[in-house]
Amino acid sequence: MSLDLGPLLQSGLRNVQADLCAGKFTLRQVVEHYLQVNQEKKHLNAFLELFEHDALQNADEIDSRIISQKPLGKLFGMVIGVKDVIAIKGKKLTASSKILADFESLYNATVIDRLLKEDAIIIGRCNCDEFAMGSSNENSAFGPVLNDIDNTRVSGGSSGGSAVAVQAGLCMASLGSETGGSIRQPAAFCGTIGMKPTYGRLSRYGLVAFASSFDQIGPITNNVEDMQMMMEVMAGFDAHDSTSSTHQPQHYSENAAIQKLKIAYYPQTLDNPKIDPEISSALYKLIEQLRAEGHTVEPQDLQSLDYLVPTYYVLTTAEASSNLSRFSGIHYGFRDMQATDMESVIKKSRSHGFGKEVQRRIMLGTFVLSSGYYDAYYTKAQKVRRIIRDDTVNTLSEYDLILLPTTPTTAFKLGEKTTDPIEMYLADIFTVQANITGLPAITVPLFRHSNGMPFGAQLMANYFREDILMSVTAHILKNY
Repeated sequence: MSLDLGPLLQSGLRNVQADLCAGKFTLRQVVEHYLQVNQEKKHLNAFLELFEHDALQNADEIDSRIISQKPLGKLFGMVIGVKDVIAIKGKKLTASSKILADFESLYNATVIDRLLKEDAIIIGRCNCDEFAMGSSNENSAFGPVLNDIDNTRVSGGSSGGSAVAVQAGLCMASLGSETGGSIRQPAAFCGTIGMKPTYGRLSRYGLVAFASSFDQIGPITNNVEDMQMMMEVMAGFDAHDSTSSTHQPQHYSENAAIQKLKIAYYPQTLDNPKIDPEISSALYKLIEQLRAEGHTVEPQDLQSLDYLVPTYYVLTTAEASSNLSRFSGIHYGFRDMQATDMESVIKKSRSHGFGKEVQRRIMLGTFVLSSGYYDAYYTKAQKVRRIIRDDTVNTLSEYDLILLPTTPTTAFKLGEKTTDPIEMYLADIFTVQANITGLPAITVPLFRHSNGMPFGAQLMANYFREDILMSVTAHILKNY
């Protein structure tokens, strides 16, 4: 009788490690299980490529060390999927774009090096929105990612492949990246835990840039303990990344007891006309539960709510237009063979290599940076960004956490919002605040809508307080 590893692998890495050391199964069997599930659920399109040979080879090597009782890394037994914007040496790095379809990375991202050093196994590259631009994973050059709960609905974006990989049991955990909610939003749509750490907490070295002052790598998991263990391994200063923080990382897995907290919430988000009434009602009930437990939960004003999305898109498109100028067909990547001179190489390669959404954002960014419009848009957006940051930090100087929805709706139908870019952009209305300010935030998979789809509550904390975010998330999931 074959061993059903599915439920056990979702119980947490520490349980898996204990069973591996007890000889109940091997790591090769774990990897083979995930490869089999990936084959069965290939239609979800969550993975662009599986590293079958490497994963099995690494599993065999770790199995031999388990048998001989040689030292093992903190993450042995963890099988991880990686968003296709994070560099893995010798593997394709396409950013789910035609313009990089055949590009292979020459080095590992710092977070990959740190995971591998602790014996994590990378099983493959996860699909995503092209250059991480999107909220539904419908912008990938390799097709959309389907939600495993309802295949007619989106996975969320841009880290939709990473979220579905965890949701569907295709791997134990995954890495995504965020510019405006691209970890938390798909995690909420898929019923998983997703966290954006403080800007600079995890190195961005090896991350394909979308908007450099916003981008941040982060984990997606089924449980908090796995996330804490991953964060302990990945966090810390990196000399390769000038934006990497020297702030000493905490021992996240030492789960502190939850004290009585002061929590702020924004009535403007819960009473927003764009929010699904069931989501609003569920958040209000959570507020009452927190109060009943003895926590202080008070309303605070968010006057800048209407400016969050415009500020985010003005600044990120400006940075994108600069960052993506390197993809020209000259040095590497896709080159249109119909081109006849340097100018036509650039024009044709970018026109045929970039998808519609990427082209839209490059054009918008070029416009806001152009002569005559720079001060009217880009400079003003930077000033508004500072106001938003100051207002949020002032709130967090008085409160431990800010509670708000992760998304205004549950996962919507495929194709439902592709004809209206503005409506699609508003899917990020509750997540972009953390990216604009650089603060850490997490989505807690608490709720199920009457339509059968999951949605989450979002918590935001002060700089480098990932510890309290994960501890409170664990407490809420256990008790509520």
